[in-house]
Amino acid sequence: MNVNAPISEPFALRREAEHAPTSGIVDVFNYARNREGLIPLWVGEGDLATPSFISDAAARSLAEGETFYTYQRGIPELRQALARYDAKVYGRPSDPERFFVTSGGMPAAQIAIRIVAGTGDEVLIPTPAWPNFAGAITVSGATPVGVPMTFGPSGWTLDVERLEHAITPRTRAIVINSPANPTGWTASHADLSAVLEIARRHGVWIIADEIYSRFVYDPALTVDGRTPSFKDVMAPDDRVIFVQTFSKNWAMTGWRLGWLEAPPALGQVIENLVQYQSSGTPVFVQRGGVAALEQGEDFVALQIARARQGRDIVGRLTETGVVDLPPPSGAFYAFFRVRGGRSSQDIAIRLIDDANVGLAPGSAFGPGGEGYLRLCYARHPSTLEEAVRRISAALPGLTA
Repeated sequence: MNVNAPISEPFALRREAEHAPTSGIVDVFNYARNREGLIPLWVGEGDLATPSFISDAAARSLAEGETFYTYQRGIPELRQALARYDAKVYGRPSDPERFFVTSGGMPAAQIAIRIVAGTGDEVLIPTPAWPNFAGAITVSGATPVGVPMTFGPSGWTLDVERLEHAITPRTRAIVINSPANPTGWTASHADLSAVLEIARRHGVWIIADEIYSRFVYDPALTVDGRTPSFKDVMAPDDRVIFVQTFSKNWAMTGWRLGWLEAPPALGQVIENLVQYQSSGTPVFVQRGGVAALEQGEDFVALQIARARQGRDIVGRLTETGVVDLPPPSGAFYAFFRVRGGRSSQDIAIRLIDDANVGLAPGSAFGPGGEGYLRLCYARHPSTLEEAVRRISAALPGLTA
């Protein structure tokens, strides 16, 4: 068989694969790849490398030969460490049997979706939203249904009545990301209670992405150094699955280490799905996770302090006269509206060409994102100062 021969017939692809959405962020990234001197602020990660105490723990594990298959649910030491960390952050006892280790936050999200939704089902997502949720829903065979949030002088708000009106007999779950990527919207206890009541009334699941919960700036939304959580308002038998990752707090984006928190009754189901997705997360990576949880509080505090300073710096973009940017309540993104007629994709491309700064176009984040740009401010202050200077010089000419 000649593998280089022309293809005479089209491939017969599954709809879920063929219609997996492309990333508008990656499109812009590819346009600017290898640009000398470019300031890349388009992806959701900071500029600090993983701390050495985490890397050293992984290196010791490798040196000790921990390179074999392992527990599908995660090594006991990490699940116990997750329970201790959770109890400390949320102020109540936590059970290691609720925690399941995954090879990153994205696999955790995919497993959560596959548990509750498939072909013919619908999953609601307040938008603008991190596009990977819509992608994961699509490849599961379900349909993502965007529920637009409202933008105003004080930032983004969730219309819970609009959310409930979007529920149909096919709705299986609601995804709530708070603090939110890209908007920085942060749910109050009242918001979470309202969403929970909707889920209870209609018998649907909640998939809760609270990975930015330590990055909170609004005192009214701060609970013991973190944001409000469904854990504050839910009952033990509520249908809530939490998606989490080590990526943001501990600068471990490249490690691909995350976790699910779910009722222990789902344990065998989750274990089965981990088996058929990754067959378990490498032990040496998990050892790094244990070190992060047990020794990482000072580093997390540093990350939060840098993000708070970065938030203040990028807020100066409003001085251009063409930017609307209420201070985000949480996470580490500025999702700002650019007044003018150009598309967000066009402005992002022009900022690469004219300012040598890479931002993510708002159109990549679903309904309601057009006209906005996302900037990750988890960066060194001097980098952000220069980026703001360049963007401020270029934007007025792009919107005239």
